[in-house]
Amino acid sequence: MLTARIGLVDMTGVVDTRLMAAAASALNVQVTRDLPQFWPVKASVTYLADPHLTAPGTWPVRIVHGLSPSEGGCHIGAHNQPFAKVINTPGGDEWTLDASHEICEMLVDAFGNALQPSAPLAVDDGVLRELDGAAEYLVEACEPCASAACSYEIDGVMVSDFISPRYFDRAAVAGVRYSFAGSIYAPRQILPGGRLSWIDPRTDEVRQVVRLDPASPPSVRNLGLAGGCSLRAFVDSRSHLMMRATRPPPNLRARMARRVHRDQLHQAVGFRSGWFV
Repeated sequence: MLTARIGLVDMTGVVDTRLMAAAASALNVQVTRDLPQFWPVKASVTYLADPHLTAPGTWPVRIVHGLSPSEGGCHIGAHNQPFAKVINTPGGDEWTLDASHEICEMLVDAFGNALQPSAPLAVDDGVLRELDGAAEYLVEACEPCASAACSYEIDGVMVSDFISPRYFDRAAVAGVRYSFAGSIYAPRQILPGGRLSWIDPRTDEVRQVVRLDPASPPSVRNLGLAGGCSLRAFVDSRSHLMMRATRPPPNLRARMARRVHRDQLHQAVGFRSGWFV
């Protein structure tokens, strides 16, 4: 199996370089230690200090100021190679969650067209239920558990939980892990801040269940016929910014842990550089 090389690069020029390096190190742990437990991937993540220099064969994940309304995080660039864009919010470091999200999804399905059959879903009176028949679900490794509340930490860096292949089972089985961090405990469960997309076999249109916040029931959206790009890019272009704007914020525990980590990171750099006596 060939190794996929991911390059984390700051296009904004405002992200602390120490955080960039720490994030790349944590994400490298995730793709070498955690993701291969469920998915057949072989990859590495490094920090690219020069935003204008990307080594051949590297899939860049670019930290940017913003995205256009019709743009998502997933992209296919020159020679049909994947890359991603992640928004940096001033004063926060939730971008590490988004970078983890994009990297996991790139590695699980680099070109954004993988489909997995399972029972179709519908929402009746705010309750998600299964229908008879079959539908083809888009394999988006992090979307059902995309919020910060579902995240976990590697060396103080917030990274995304991700589903296992058993997520698309038709029935729950005791003892099965449906996501790495355990936030999902049943097939096709969608947590607040998450989404799940599938192809309607009757119309070929893309449909999607979304949960925008814990206080609201799930709802079904009809995204129409996909075309002109990968399925994930199509879904992203119609969902990414909406889901990002409405996802639940990090809880107090996560915010405090990241603050402590940043302080420790700065102090460690100071000791190594001889700033402290």
